[in-house]
Amino acid sequence: MKPKRPQEVVQKLYEKCRRELVKLAGQHGLPLRQNYNKKAPLLLVQSHRYHHAKQMKRKQKALKQLKTLVGRVYRDILRQLPQQELAAQRGLQDALAKTQRILNQKHTDKNKLYSFHAPEVECISKGKAHKKYEFGVKVGITVTNKSNFVLGARSFPGNPYDGDTLYSCLEQAEILSGTRAKEAFVDLGYRGREIPGVTLYKSRQKRGVHTRRLKTALKRRNAIEPVIGHMKNDGLLSRNYLKGQLGDAMNAVLCAAGHNMRLILRRLRIFWPEIGEAICRFLQNKTVQESVYVS
Repeated sequence: MKPKRPQEVVQKLYEKCRRELVKLAGQHGLPLRQNYNKKAPLLLVQSHRYHHAKQMKRKQKALKQLKTLVGRVYRDILRQLPQQELAAQRGLQDALAKTQRILNQKHTDKNKLYSFHAPEVECISKGKAHKKYEFGVKVGITVTNKSNFVLGARSFPGNPYDGDTLYSCLEQAEILSGTRAKEAFVDLGYRGREIPGVTLYKSRQKRGVHTRRLKTALKRRNAIEPVIGHMKNDGLLSRNYLKGQLGDAMNAVLCAAGHNMRLILRRLRIFWPEIGEAICRFLQNKTVQESVYVS
């Protein structure tokens, strides 16, 4: 799937604001002059087509019209609700505040709103040609150097520098495992930071790496990348369904626990086939029974 750019997010964000405002206006019994249920989706499709055809002037014209329609619905609701009644309607007040923020923000502003239902979402620059941006919350993963067992997973709202998250990751791993790490192998994103009592080895480091053990351990640092990939694809790390910053933190911990459980079951299936098959059969039967019971 082609990654979205920040400019492409704005198009759907305007339409999301309009649909939410029309929905809330209907719930509160507010008659709108026009809801633009036919014209606004058409403008959204046209802007996507113009962007694909590299016709940026036509795209900006369609995007400007879509923004105007959202502003009309927004002002229509404000005119019908006095300030006293607006303060009492919590859901409508939040929706209007988010819409005003989206309409006023510019391309060069910082701390922009990228998602209507999840204001904590941030634009994280990856620096890679195939995927320049990711939208979400930064997560730090700590694994063992030999078995790829996840020792810690912590979310970091606010998109901090990677080096500033190192102490928190090591602290969480020490709390959960009961053992303080003496050596840590990190990538180049952690340059410029040192942790007292912990020796840091960075990727492609030559100074201080003289023994075969250190060279092998430093090469093993790349093994964390497929671990993150498995947690994104096999787990739910790439798509979080829990709300708020607390939901982001819980989702990271649950994804790490799920990855460890998959590792344990794989070891059981390899070294103790009978026990592993019995556990897998028990889990499958339990899942089927629970699904039948819920449905």
